Amino acid sequence: MLGDVDVKGKGGFTLIELAIVLIIIGLILGAVLKGRDLIESAKIKKAYTHFVRGWELAVLNYQDRTGQLLGDGIANGGTAAAPDGNFDNVNLAGNTNIIDRLKAVGLVPPTTNTGDPGTYSISGKYYTGTMHAYLYHIHSNEDNTYYNALYILHVPTDVAIALDTIIDGSDNASAGLFRMNPDDQNWPDASSTTQVNAFYIIK
Repeated sequence: MLGDVDVKGKGGFTLIELAIVLIIIGLILGAVLKGRDLIESAKIKKAYTHFVRGWELAVLNYQDRTGQLLGDGIANGGTAAAPDGNFDNVNLAGNTNIIDRLKAVGLVPPTTNTGDPGTYSISGKYYTGTMHAYLYHIHSNEDNTYYNALYILHVPTDVAIALDTIIDGSDNASAGLFRMNPDDQNWPDASSTTQVNAFYIIK
């Protein structure tokens, strides 16, 4: 009859077919989330290599070539009249004296994503900003002593925790080479304290 429709063979999806579709969707979502995590990890590792490790190598290579400490005394890009073996708490952002000293002995300053070797722009989960570095003679509350360190301001907290794990193998804010400042407490919750100051001891 005209207008009658043959519905034989027009059944819906079976439970097995629906289960397969859901599994495939789950795998795709998992891959997307995993990929995003890998991208974030790669960004943090790049910040470590180009910024944190970059400045450590600049200091160590300068010492190898000159026998002097970068940022210690006017002759080495610092501010004190005479070197004393300690960083002069030098702000590296826009610091042409430090850059000139490195270039004078044939060293290349760290390359960062801001065009300024003393700063590095980075996004954490809860905070995006620009980290600023100093060559600082810093006091450790935990050890009650002073260290020559790369002092870094405005680090996204989750990035700081990740850097600590990369450098020291665990996220202990008061031990190892990479610490929070002050270093007599634990890393805070990254969702409520979105940025911290940290330091990296250079030996």
